[in-house]
Amino acid sequence: MPFVLLVCFLASAALAGCGGGGGSGSAASRTPSTPHTASFSGTMPPALASSASAAISSARASVSAAASSAAARASEFEASVSAESARRTQAAQKALQGVSGQGNALSDVGMTGMPKAQTGGVLAVLVTITNKTSHKASYAVQIDFEDSNHHVVETRYTGAENLEPGQKNQPIVFSQKSGEPPLTPRLAKAQRY
Repeated sequence: MPFVLLVCFLASAALAGCGGGGGSGSAASRTPSTPHTASFSGTMPPALASSASAAISSARASVSAAASSAAARASEFEASVSAESARRTQAAQKALQGVSGQGNALSDVGMTGMPKAQTGGVLAVLVTITNKTSHKASYAVQIDFEDSNHHVVETRYTGAENLEPGQKNQPIVFSQKSGEPPLTPRLAKAQRY
């Protein structure tokens, strides 16, 4: 792009240096005359057009490469987040196997629904896990999504590992079901281990 600007500047300077008078008097005292437009072809000289075209192509290629690189980084990040979410889900499911009732840490976990406008129309819950003990602990949480008759339609798991005393972790749990019928998230189990 800087090359195109340089070429335009030099072309402008060359055109400004062209005289319009009969050669008498100084350049400062000459009166500019209207150019004879019939002598203009309306196209750039081939060398200038070729240079401008090359600069534009180079700029487009750079923008395309930058966009491709950004898309690749976003894809890598998404895969990383998905992998961490899957690992967290498996760890929570394993920790909740054999837990009877609601577990020993229901009071350490809270939930807040997230506006669908922020989640792309998907039902999502922000789970807040707080280690209220005096020692490091891990947590496994089960969220049930229920219909209006309180039937469990979907179960999702999350957790937090190695939280220091007083430390919080806030994973987001998404329902994989469509919006019909409307579902309500319920904290089903929470186990500290």
